[in-house]
Amino acid sequence: MPMPRPKLLATLSAATLLGLPLFADAQRAGSIGGCDIRRGTLCTNMNLNGAELAGVNLANSQFTRSDLSGANLRGATLDEANFSQAELSGAHFDEASMLRTNLRGARLGEASLQGANLRNAILQNADLHGANFGAAQLGGANLTNARAEGARFDAADLQRANLRAAKLSGASFAGANLQGANFTRAQLTNADLSGANIDQAIFLNAQTEGCKGCP
Repeated sequence: MPMPRPKLLATLSAATLLGLPLFADAQRAGSIGGCDIRRGTLCTNMNLNGAELAGVNLANSQFTRSDLSGANLRGATLDEANFSQAELSGAHFDEASMLRTNLRGARLGEASLQGANLRNAILQNADLHGANFGAAQLGGANLTNARAEGARFDAADLQRANLRAAKLSGASFAGANLQGANFTRAQLTNADLSGANIDQAIFLNAQTEGCKGCP
């Protein structure tokens, strides 16, 4: 979404006065809301609502309980970063690298993570309702007890992902790779698994009423 004109002018003015490069380059060595934007930074309990962080390397950083709702982290490197209990609703993580990222208890309602690499990420107890994980890599990810009603995992790779007791009512996994995924006690009411690979997937005691493609 285009940056509102007043915000854009303020950014340009600040960059000009300080002699800083614009946008993503500026964020690599700058500060937003009192948070030092760099790899391995410590930004817990911070207000970073709507921050522009596309393409920035924030691997190993700490954002526990911070507010990044609506933030733009497209293409960012967030490997092994900690977003536990963070507010990330409506944030954009498309094509971001999030290997082993900790999102335990984070709130990602309506967030976009299309094409993101979340292999072995921790999304336990996370709120993912309405989030878009289209074509994302979630192999080995832990989504135990996640709330993901209406979330989209179309064409995503969830090989051996753990979705035990996850709330997936109305979620879409059309064309997804669910080989070896664990859906034990998951709620899959009215979910869509059309065309998904469910070879060796586990559906023990799962609720599958109205589910398309469920065994």
